Amino acid sequence: MIIKIDFESEMPIYEQLRRQIIEGIARGQLEKGEQLPSVRQLAEDIGINLHTVNKTYNILKNEGFLTIDRRRGAMVNNIMPKATEEYIKHLKEELKYLISNSYCRDIEKEEFLNICKSIYDEI
Repeated sequence: MIIKIDFESEMPIYEQLRRQIIEGIARGQLEKGEQLPSVRQLAEDIGINLHTVNKTYNILKNEGFLTIDRRRGAMVNNIMPKATEEYIKHLKEELKYLISNSYCRDIEKEEFLNICKSIYDEI
């Protein structure tokens, strides 16, 4: 899996990395149980601070996507997190913003749904 960081983006680097790892899991580029590069190695490979990688790994661990073992490092969790009520609430909040923004830009409901379906089908 190739990680691409946009250093000009307003999105924090740890969040870009977090999203790309989750997408890699969803696409099957990262398998359940697969070991991820060490914090130091990944930081060196993509040219970011190792504390940023460590922060990302810990967030993903807390969300249930990764397990971290002192000896083996970070690995993709064998059991993916479930969609909790809290997650569904967060999802609705994010979608409400995206739908509102799209509505203001004259993107019709059908077009918005087609875009969503297209992205979902890619994964």
